[in-house]
Amino acid sequence: MAYLADMLHFILGYIVPFLLVLTLIVFVHEMGHYLAGRWSGIRILAFSVGFGPELLGYTDKHGTRWKVCAIPLGGYVKFFGDEDAASVPDYGRLEQYSAADRGRTFLGAKLWKRAVTVAAGPIANFILAIAIFAVLFSIYGKPVADPVVAEVKENSAAAQAGVMPGDLLVSIDGTPVTTFDDVRRYVSVRPEMPITIQIQRKGELLDLPMVPQRTEITDQFGNKMELGIIGILTNQETGNFRLQTFGPIEAVGQGVVESWHIVTGTFDYLANLVTGRMKADQLGGPIRVAQASGQMATIGVAAVLQLAAVLSVSIGLLNLMPVPVLDGGHLMFYAVEAVRGKPVGPGMQEIAFRIGFAMVLMLMVFATWNDISLLLG
Repeated sequence: MAYLADMLHFILGYIVPFLLVLTLIVFVHEMGHYLAGRWSGIRILAFSVGFGPELLGYTDKHGTRWKVCAIPLGGYVKFFGDEDAASVPDYGRLEQYSAADRGRTFLGAKLWKRAVTVAAGPIANFILAIAIFAVLFSIYGKPVADPVVAEVKENSAAAQAGVMPGDLLVSIDGTPVTTFDDVRRYVSVRPEMPITIQIQRKGELLDLPMVPQRTEITDQFGNKMELGIIGILTNQETGNFRLQTFGPIEAVGQGVVESWHIVTGTFDYLANLVTGRMKADQLGGPIRVAQASGQMATIGVAAVLQLAAVLSVSIGLLNLMPVPVLDGGHLMFYAVEAVRGKPVGPGMQEIAFRIGFAMVLMLMVFATWNDISLLLG
């Protein structure tokens, strides 16, 4: 009985939130492709959430098969004239189509329409994230604190640089800061990188150079991660903790800002990964996403939605990478086609797609290995 109870808790606490979050992100991504393709006059054969055997589905009046498949780790839109779900053109069959039918294939569409259709998937992910953040900020507001130092930890980077309680943080490396979270966000992705914080003390502006210390922290769920830390804290009295509320239009603007923070944070992390300032063990796969989904579910719906927004931006960015089989790889081919005045040859595309598939597969294996290592850790 205890085993069944644990299994039920695992399914409801982790698997269900994971599937809900992933399905939402995948559906919106593929819907971006679908809507842009329909607008471009391209015939669409299938809209699938998931891969593998079809579990349920129906065919609409346009001949599109809408379906849910057994492996819920992605999805695809298959266009008329495609060989497979990765939108690889079936060149042999294209030659057999009439001129009218060829015009309704993906390859037969004008270059700019193909580019718009491909880019619409990641763009839809960014729009979803902005919309989620806007809704959350409209309903719950945004917790903020003034960038005023309440405490400086002994022997920290800030202490060594001369930061004192009561200092107002004005800017970092010339970038103005308006909240304490601005400082945390900037510093956390710059371990062991020299920065200069400008403070205001008794009306005087001081520039204090320091180097954030690489520090392993543990969150409320026991997850460990390495971040840059300078050793300053604030509190309710000093930081004036409050919820900042926004109207609908302001909330959308804040959604754009929050999504942009995720984009820049991702690039900062990748740069640190390349330079060795951060470890690759923070790259997670489906197991870690499922774990995070379950953990956020214990906090509430708002936390799950926030996770969905972060993942939506991340998936949008991932798909824009110039790797064949990803949307960014297709866009790269279209850029080459625009310069050359003709498409990249079928043979070269096939080789590139094989290489791209291998790269994506290796990334998935590596991320999954990180997940397993974390669970066993």
